[in-house]
Amino acid sequence: MNARALSSDVLLGIAPIALVIALWQALVSFGYAPVSLLPPPGLVFVRLAQQLATGGFLHEIGATLFRLFAGFSIAVVLGVGIGLAAAVNPAVNAVVRPVVRVLAPVPKVALYPALLLLLGFDHASKITLVAADALFPILLSTYYGASMVEQKLIWSAMAAGTPRRQILFKVVLPAAMPSILTGCRIGLVISCIVVFLAEMITSTDGLGHLLVAAARTFQTVDMFVPLITISLLGLILNGLLHGLRTYLLRGFPEV
Repeated sequence: MNARALSSDVLLGIAPIALVIALWQALVSFGYAPVSLLPPPGLVFVRLAQQLATGGFLHEIGATLFRLFAGFSIAVVLGVGIGLAAAVNPAVNAVVRPVVRVLAPVPKVALYPALLLLLGFDHASKITLVAADALFPILLSTYYGASMVEQKLIWSAMAAGTPRRQILFKVVLPAAMPSILTGCRIGLVISCIVVFLAEMITSTDGLGHLLVAAARTFQTVDMFVPLITISLLGLILNGLLHGLRTYLLRGFPEV
């Protein structure tokens, strides 16, 4: 990707965000929303900068990121492993397919009360909820990508002397990587949403907890700070994953 194309992508990415901020400012400036309920964006970003200079706020971000990365990592390991196994093994496929059909449409947050009873109110229940929600898009993307690998690639590798036990990792996995990474990007976005929601429901730390605590005392500026923070974190993490995808798929024609 040349510098001009990169600059164009950056501008296209910034434009919608700038439009949302401008609309937000217009709603406040023209009196469509009271400042007590919708503070101006400048005030929120100033407060965010102040909070970032404090150790307490950074601790809250760290708690959220720990739960997010732990749950997302578990989802990646399980999703890729089960997806590949189901794609290459008919017996595993026969077991996994009905389970996925039943559980994938279920809103995982509905299981959160049961997770709280089983795992408690600390990290474990939130990490499990994140992993459960992010698992299925990664699993389905992996299964689809591995299932769509052309058979002639496998035959060519076998003809070149590649042992059958290595076909999965040397042929199927690399060929399915674009689909797997797409599922991971979807799972990452879901992880950001779910960890924030879980912290809002029950937590004593994290960005979601900060939003609920601010809302209870009608501190609207402090209520918007965690929202902006989790949005920025999601934007940064998505950009990093996109960069990793570009690096890993540098030999593919669509990249």
